Amino acid sequence: DTTMTERFDCHYCNESLFGKKYILKEDSPYCVKCYENLYSNTCEECKKPIGADCKDLSYKDRHWHETCFHCFQCKNSLVDKPFAAKEEHLLCTDCYSNEYSSKCNECKKTIMPGTRKMEYKGNSWHETCFICYRCQQPIGTKSFIPKDNQNFCVPCYEKQFAMQCVQCKKAITTGGVTYREQPWHKECFVCTGCKKQLSGQRFTSRDEFAYCLSCFCNLYAKKCAGCTNPISGLGGTKYISFEERQWHNDCFNCKKCSLSLVGRGFLTERDDILCPECGKDI
Repeated sequence: DTTMTERFDCHYCNESLFGKKYILKEDSPYCVKCYENLYSNTCEECKKPIGADCKDLSYKDRHWHETCFHCFQCKNSLVDKPFAAKEEHLLCTDCYSNEYSSKCNECKKTIMPGTRKMEYKGNSWHETCFICYRCQQPIGTKSFIPKDNQNFCVPCYEKQFAMQCVQCKKAITTGGVTYREQPWHKECFVCTGCKKQLSGQRFTSRDEFAYCLSCFCNLYAKKCAGCTNPISGLGGTKYISFEERQWHNDCFNCKKCSLSLVGRGFLTERDDILCPECGKDI
């Protein structure tokens, strides 16, 4: 009797595998040629099959021979190295940074992907390079003021550029008042008499001190001999003056009959003024 030996054939082409290299897939043996035709992945780089005797490197359902797995730009191997993908291409981190990362406006070095950066008007900075020009401290998330291509934190900007109030000597950052060609804070520019704010009000000055009209009149204006209120002379108030005494136009009347004496003849009797008719009996 002849003993029948069990056949050992390729699952696909049925060629005998005795004495040949074969590959098991899902418990079925395949000759190398059939396995590669049926199951090999095509290499992204050289477009050839990745044979059974080659290492198959994969990334996001794409495959490469080990020797084909390199940086698209500098061609250095990416095996066991960090890499980044951009528009279907794989790049080492150096090439990726040079190509796609921004440069720091201060130190001119690359701002690596994933690191914190500051951006302003199309320019980028490392967070630690975005500093105040005056105090050299990082600005971080604080407010800043750009001037002449330099950035300043607000306190430094005020010290360097803002006008100082004549009164309190502190910086005026918004809405100051100019008086006698000198800067004042609105809240510092007040009446010398009553301390009310003068900005936006009518005011006058005496001996370089500013006064609201009310205080000025009370302090310096001539008093009307008729009603004893001040005659400011401001805003075109008309008044009559006679021998060191003044009257508002409307107060310059005959003491007895109250007839207006503006533009008429009059007589005086001690502190009173009289029309010629009432003065006849003097």
